[in-house]
Amino acid sequence: MQRKPNQKFQYRGKPQNEHRLNNEITATEVRLIGEGIEPAVYSLQQALAFAQEMGVDLVEVSPNAVPPVCRVIEYKKFLYEKKKKDKEQKAKSKQSEVKEIRFTPNTDEHDFDFKSKHAEKFLLDGDKVKCYVQFKGRAIMFQERGELLLLKFAERLAEIGSLESMPKMEGRRMIAIFTPKKKK
Repeated sequence: MQRKPNQKFQYRGKPQNEHRLNNEITATEVRLIGEGIEPAVYSLQQALAFAQEMGVDLVEVSPNAVPPVCRVIEYKKFLYEKKKKDKEQKAKSKQSEVKEIRFTPNTDEHDFDFKSKHAEKFLLDGDKVKCYVQFKGRAIMFQERGELLLLKFAERLAEIGSLESMPKMEGRRMIAIFTPKKKK
C-alpha cells in the first residue's frame, strides 16, 4: 500500500532570492551602478567581470527597467541596507488613530473644557478626533443643543484642527470629525 504525500508539507525547492544575483541575471545588457564604477550600460559579461574583479556580487536592483539596473555590491550588505531603509520609512510614517470624545446635550462647562484639552492633545499628536453627542431617551428632542455644542467645540479647536464635515446625525448620535492642521 502506497501513502499519499501530505499536501500541507510539499517541498517547494530552494527559497528564491528577492533579487537575481551574478549568473541568475538573464539580460544581455545592464545599466551598472556602484562605488568606483562609472554609471553606464555594459554587457552582462563586462558587468560580471567588474564584480568579480572587486570581489563582490552583481545584484539586479530594478529588473523591469530597460535595460535592467544592476548594482555592484556585497549582497548581504545590500540586504542589510534595504532592511534598514524600510525600517526607517516605517518609523516615519506614523499611523494616525481616530480618538473619540463623547458628550451629552447637557455637558457642563468644566467637562467641556476638560474634553477640549484632551482633543487638543490628540490633534497635536497627529490623530483624528471624532466627537459625538449621545442622545438618550427624550434627549433626542434637543438636537439643536448638540449641534451648538459641536460647533462651539469646532471654534475652540479652530487653531489646531479643522472640521472635516459639519455635525450630522447617525442614529442617536450627532457626529463631527476633526483632522489636525498641517504643520508648516
